[in-house]
Amino acid sequence: MRAALEVFSEHGERGSSLKEIADRVGMSQAGVLHYFDSREDLLLAVLAERDALDTEAAADVMSPGEAVARTVGHNARQPGLVDLFVTLSAAASDPAHPAHAFFKRRYTDLSTRIQEGLEQGRQNDQIRQDVDPKLMARLLLAVSDGIQLQWLLDPSVDMTALVEAFNRMCAVPVGESNNPSPTGEDN
Repeated sequence: MRAALEVFSEHGERGSSLKEIADRVGMSQAGVLHYFDSREDLLLAVLAERDALDTEAAADVMSPGEAVARTVGHNARQPGLVDLFVTLSAAASDPAHPAHAFFKRRYTDLSTRIQEGLEQGRQNDQIRQDVDPKLMARLLLAVSDGIQLQWLLDPSVDMTALVEAFNRMCAVPVGESNNPSPTGEDN
C-alpha cells in the first residue's frame, strides 16, 4: 500500500502504472492484483490509506478546521494524490461508478466527525452559534475539495491560507462571546 501511495503521489492517477507499483515491492502485476479485485479497488484502497494517514497525522490537532488546513498543506506536497482524489471523486458522482459508495460514506463520516468537533468548539465558545455546525462541516469539506481542484489548475493557490480564512469566519471573533451577559453587555 505504501508503494502504491508513493507512485500515485508522484504521478497521479493517469501517470501511474501497476507495473511501477509491482516493481517497487518486488512482485508481478498479477501478484499485486491478487490483493485487489480491480484497478479501481486499488485506487480506492490508496485513497482510504491516504485518509487514514491524514486522520492519524491530525490526531493532535484541536479543531476540525485546523485538521483540514494541515491536511491540505500536506496534500500540496503530494500533487499526484490530489489529482487521484479529484479525478476519482468526480467520476464517483455517477451512482454506477465503483467508487460511488466509498465517497458517499467518506463524506458522511467526515461530515459527522467535523460536525462533532464544531459542536465541541461551540460549547467551548470558540465556534459561532449563529451557523449550524452541520452546514459548517459540509462547507469546510466543500472549501477543501474545491481549493484542491483550483490548486491543480493553478499551483500558486495557497490552499492552507484559504482553509484558514474559512476557519476564521467560523470562529467567534477574538474579544467576543457567543453568550452575551444577562445585562446585554459583552463578557
